[in-house]
Amino acid sequence: MATTQKTASKAEEIMNEAGAAARQASDAAPAAVRELADKTVQQAKEGYARLKSATEEASDAFEDAYATASKGYKDLSRKSVEATRSNVNAHFDFLQALLGAKSVSQAVELQTSYARQQFDVVTGQLKELSALAQKAATEGAKPFQDLASRSLRQTQV
Repeated sequence: MATTQKTASKAEEIMNEAGAAARQASDAAPAAVRELADKTVQQAKEGYARLKSATEEASDAFEDAYATASKGYKDLSRKSVEATRSNVNAHFDFLQALLGAKSVSQAVELQTSYARQQFDVVTGQLKELSALAQKAATEGAKPFQDLASRSLRQTQV
């Protein structure tokens, strides 16, 4: 953002210098030329002000989107690590129970029960992770949607 402000400041300085040079040149010119030069300088300043405003809005939208997406993906990452930890612990618990099985039929029963339980758990985890990813993407795009809406409203005015 500091670079954007420095660039905007430098551009504004150049615009002011160009305006001053145009005023000096117009002082030596006939009234019609002076009026045209003043009008041109005024239009250039107005155009620059609109461009500067649009650039600042876009820059703010990028910053907001980055911050929002970063938070969303951090939450997604945290939840993913929790799910992995839970699945690893469940697997070790299953292996411990399997080692304590007294017969092959008991081991098969443990395996079947574990597989069914893990299928349900992983399905729930995937739904939750998918919802978090969708939320992060939606919220990350919101600043751009807002910017586009504002731009559209401004062009209709």
